Parts: sequence; C-alpha cells; structure tokens
Amino acid sequence: MTGKTIAVYNLKGGVGKTTLAVNLAWAAATLSSRRTLLWDLDGQAAASFIVGHDTAGRKAQAAIRRDLAPEKLVVPTATDRLSLLPADASLHGLDVEFHELDKKKRLAKIAGGLTREYDRILIDCPPGLNDTSDQILRAADLVIVPVIPSPLAQRALDAIIDHMGGRKALRVPLLPVFSMVDRRRALHCAALAAAPDWPVIPMASLYERMTEARAPIGAIAGRKSAPVAAVATLWQAVEKRLADMKT
Repeated sequence: MTGKTIAVYNLKGGVGKTTLAVNLAWAAATLSSRRTLLWDLDGQAAASFIVGHDTAGRKAQAAIRRDLAPEKLVVPTATDRLSLLPADASLHGLDVEFHELDKKKRLAKIAGGLTREYDRILIDCPPGLNDTSDQILRAADLVIVPVIPSPLAQRALDAIIDHMGGRKALRVPLLPVFSMVDRRRALHCAALAAAPDWPVIPMASLYERMTEARAPIGAIAGRKSAPVAAVATLWQAVEKRLADMKT
C-alpha cells in the first residue's frame, strides 16, 4: 500500500502555512506512528530550519530535474519516524524550472516514488498561483488551506477554488483550516461562526517559539496544551478525510 501526499498550500504568504506543515508532519509521525516525510518546497527553507536542518548547497532543484535522486537528499530529524526532504535557495527558481520542463506531472511522479517509502508526505508549499501550484495540486491527495479569518484572506481560498474549477486535472479535495485565530477579535469570531465545521488553529506564542527552539510544537509543549491539542484535532480530521477517500 502506498502512502498519501498532503500539501499545505495557500496562494498568500503569512497565513501560518509552514508552522502548520511542520506540526502536521510531527503529528503524523508521533500521534499516528506513520513513516512521515516533510517535503520543503519553499525556497525560504523555513520548514527545514524549524526541524533543525541547516541548509547548504543548491541541490533541491536538481532533484526536481531528476539530475539527482530525491531520496539522496532526505535527512532524519530529531522526531522519530519523521524525515525531511529539505529546501534550499535553488527553489526560488522553481516556477521557472517547471515552466521550462513542461512536464505537468513531474512533481506527482516524484511524490509517487516517495510514497512507496513513506506513509504520509507533508509538503510545505511556496505561495502563489502558478506552474508550481498546479504541480502541487496534481501531486496531492489532499490540500490543506490555512486561512486567517478575514474577508481578504478568504478571498484567496475562493481564488484557489475558482482556479481549480475549470481544470479537471486540478480537482483535488481541499480542507480549509482557520489559522492564527484570536477569539478576542469580533472579525475572527464572526468568520468562525460562518464556517463552524472548519478546524481551528489558535494564535499562540508557543507556535512562535518553534523557530527559536527549532522543533515542532509537540516537542516544546505538553500534549494537553491547547496549541498541541489543536494540531492533534486537525490531524485526526486529516486522517479521517484520507480514510473516507478509500470508501
């Protein structure tokens, strides 16, 4: 049985995407005991940094070109069962690379090869609506879309849905998630009330500490803490959605 590929994506930056990708990868490996790969596709390499990898070289894009086997770049992390396919600065040119390759399923084929070794692949995606995002939508079994509860941020979700709607090859299931939620703000509360079924990740200083500690939330806080519990609840929803796809 092959694994599943889950992309954490939004066309906007600053919505908590990387934090969510890292924490869901931790949840897959720790809470579900899955062989998990965190695949950092963002040239900023923030996810790689958070899990303790110091980026060196410019090999990530070579793996996309298939000049180098992606498996050779995979490194372990401090979390049991969690490995990392790191990003580096070469991925800043990823969209140009995909355009020049003109192979619409390149990322899907790479992911397909990796799912033979991993139960869950979590992709931290760069923002944008371009050739790279189309590659990601083709490769993923499920796309998690973090949305800050505001009208402007939700417009980005609408743009993704509109983009996918006219192209059958891109119609992957989406799971929108309220991110960076502050229940003291009336605007946030109103958005939550309008979409009560969406999972919620709260605003919390512990998430900000991840970059300093260079570790997922579960490694720096107890499992009963609200930030970790929110990640666990979301991961349960992800696993349920993946299980429902089989039926």
